[in-house]
Amino acid sequence: MKLQPCVSDIPYMPISNYSENKYKYARREPLAFRMAPRTIDEIVGQSHILAEGRMLRRMIEADRLSTIILFGPPGTGKTSLAKVIAQTTSYRFQKLNAVTSGVADIKRVVADAENPLITPEGKTILFIDEIHRFNKAQQDALLPHVESGTLILIGATTENPFFEVNKALISRSTVFQLYPLSNNDIICLLRRAIDDPDRGFGFLNIDISDEALELAAALASGDARVALNALELAVLTTEQSDNTITIDLEIMQDCLQKKAPQYDKAGENHYDTISAFIKSMRGSDPDAALHYLARALEAGEDIGFLSRRIMICAAEDVGMANPQMLSLAVAAHHAVQAIGLPEAKLILAQATVAIATSPKSNRSYLGINRALDDIRAGNIPEIPFHLRNAPIQDLSKLGYSIGYQYDHDYPQAVSYQRFLPEGYEEGRYYQPSDNGYEAKVKAWLDEVKRLRESGKNKTETE
Repeated sequence: MKLQPCVSDIPYMPISNYSENKYKYARREPLAFRMAPRTIDEIVGQSHILAEGRMLRRMIEADRLSTIILFGPPGTGKTSLAKVIAQTTSYRFQKLNAVTSGVADIKRVVADAENPLITPEGKTILFIDEIHRFNKAQQDALLPHVESGTLILIGATTENPFFEVNKALISRSTVFQLYPLSNNDIICLLRRAIDDPDRGFGFLNIDISDEALELAAALASGDARVALNALELAVLTTEQSDNTITIDLEIMQDCLQKKAPQYDKAGENHYDTISAFIKSMRGSDPDAALHYLARALEAGEDIGFLSRRIMICAAEDVGMANPQMLSLAVAAHHAVQAIGLPEAKLILAQATVAIATSPKSNRSYLGINRALDDIRAGNIPEIPFHLRNAPIQDLSKLGYSIGYQYDHDYPQAVSYQRFLPEGYEEGRYYQPSDNGYEAKVKAWLDEVKRLRESGKNKTETE
């Protein structure tokens, strides 16, 4: 999709007799609402689905829409895209918000769609904002009408639809993911709002620094609405001087306050951040691990949850390469619970860096999974008799515990008896690596194997 100029295509219309009172030129609708795109070409960003030749653009331009789900963070253009579709389609267009609507509203839309006087085309495009807020019964109510083609559904959601939307509905939909806007995209939208005399502030003389625009774009986190709201606040609260509104870095910083992390502890951002946190520790990148830890802390994540994830990572990913890490992680967990925030962040940071910078081995984790696979597949051979418990004499008569070798009676406390069931060889489950302390474990297990073989051979010779 060709890059759109950051100016309005509406010609400048001079407006006279402006009052010095800045509130006289404030509009009732917010700037973000007024600057919503009216055509596909006015949409900034999302070129992966709206560029020339892309499927969604072709569907819109040909007016051949099928049921779609638009999924992405706030301020990425889901509702704006639906409005563009509403203005380009020849079908009847209806809108519902899942927060305030229910099954009765769906039935009303369906009745209108099936009424040939109201809807001669026999089908209606229904846009449902926040569709993830519909419960299962409400989503099920849409199914037969989507299936029959009476409704062409456009659902918008900030949550991952594969988790939050009925699977039957998902199977009948094409899911399009929208991504946060780039800083350049947001700067383009801000300049467009400054230059547009009809919907924006083009009728005012605004002098805004590049630094202020860059700050607004950076702190908006890809959310166009946040940036436009900050611009509007800056314009409406800055006094004119020589008929000019000057917006510098300090004013923009004051209007934005601080960056609000896009993080919902019950939603996808939560899982994505924690996933990135764990994978960064596993990948031995302390900087990345601290970055994602900070994002989680700033968003109000439960410190107990974070310390539990650190303990799991110590066992799963560090393992026997540095077995002391688990003790450190457990100590950090108890310390975090005892101290609380804000100081708990220091403990979490130390444990995070310790895990991230430690040698890694997942061989114990892989070992238990292999053993569980055997058990779950039904590979459960008899326990060798010499290892069985014989609390009463009668069981000894049956061979229980007979022949057991007390390992401390042998050199280096290693006997030559078998411990695995028949048919299973040593190394079936735990296969130590050469990383960190586990290299010593590997060398010791090789020595154990040698001692068993030599003891066994000696006995056979005698």
